[in-house]
Amino acid sequence: MIMENQKPDKDRIEAGFKAIRRAMVLIQLLLVATVIIPLYLYSVPKWDAYQKRLKERERIAAEMQKEAELKKSYDALWKAPDLDSTAVSAEEWQKLKYGRELIVNTAYYLGPKGKVKAITNGMNCQNCHLEGGSKPWGNNYGAVASTYPKYRARSGTIEDLTKRVNDCMERSLNGKALEENSKEMIAMKAYISFLGARVNKGEKPAGSGIFELPLPEKALDTAAGHIVYLEKCASCHQQNGQGVKAVDGIAYTYPPLWGPQSYNQGAGLFRMSRFAGYVRYNMPQGASYLHPQITEAEAWNLAGFVNSQPRPNADISADWPKVEEKPFDHPFGPYADSFTESQHKYGPYKHIKEFYKKSKK
Repeated sequence: MIMENQKPDKDRIEAGFKAIRRAMVLIQLLLVATVIIPLYLYSVPKWDAYQKRLKERERIAAEMQKEAELKKSYDALWKAPDLDSTAVSAEEWQKLKYGRELIVNTAYYLGPKGKVKAITNGMNCQNCHLEGGSKPWGNNYGAVASTYPKYRARSGTIEDLTKRVNDCMERSLNGKALEENSKEMIAMKAYISFLGARVNKGEKPAGSGIFELPLPEKALDTAAGHIVYLEKCASCHQQNGQGVKAVDGIAYTYPPLWGPQSYNQGAGLFRMSRFAGYVRYNMPQGASYLHPQITEAEAWNLAGFVNSQPRPNADISADWPKVEEKPFDHPFGPYADSFTESQHKYGPYKHIKEFYKKSKK
């Protein structure tokens, strides 16, 4: 009898525990529905926003670090001495000043309406050698005095500074050479030598000349370059590439990039690598090493477009007498390789560079 009476009590206890467990589950579900789910729905956007802010801070920190490193590298670049504060005799200062004036305003002295001679196309040396040849990576003269005289493969001879200046006169300015003993040649050489006076002989400091861009993986896209030109260049150099003459009609406010008054096919900027490296940190107007306005790819494609346009021919038959010394992007054969003129001009350049690298071993 006692055992039979205990069984109903056990069933009631188990039923009670089951009821309690069900109640606990319901309470948990209610807690989830009334507290945890709203808290989750509230917290997730907050967490996402926090993550976004964290990523943004990390991005800004990375950009600041990159800018700091870029600024540090810029500070280490070659900088031109100040002409106005240089300690030289009055006679020497006048010569340097005249030399700079000839670089900056070449057309007024040596252009078609030049007051000294009419021997160039009307462009200024400064159109290629920015800020009077003093801008870092602006095709400046920083390493000219330290490296000349030197052997140049283009002529196959030892060239002096007179030859260097006259190459620009005959190629970039599509004109005639200056006499070595002329007042103008003497002044220009003096100014160019002054700019590089603090560079040790034989050295070529970072920031001098033109920046050397990494080679593109593909052939240059002239159609894409045309788009870059229209978006970034045409407002100054005009859609037809003929530039804008100054009000006086003597010089150019914005020089022509192709056509009869532009640089000829013997000029250094007619090589794609030189043009691309030049515009990367200098164009459009206002661009600099710290604040470029076009990408590397845009610079290469822009070079492809501009240097596909018509320009004056030049007798360069005597150039590169040793064909194996021609640069990879020289657009005219013959070559010491089997690559076409088109590939030498437009790329891809990788295999050409590899060929000559192996041939030197």
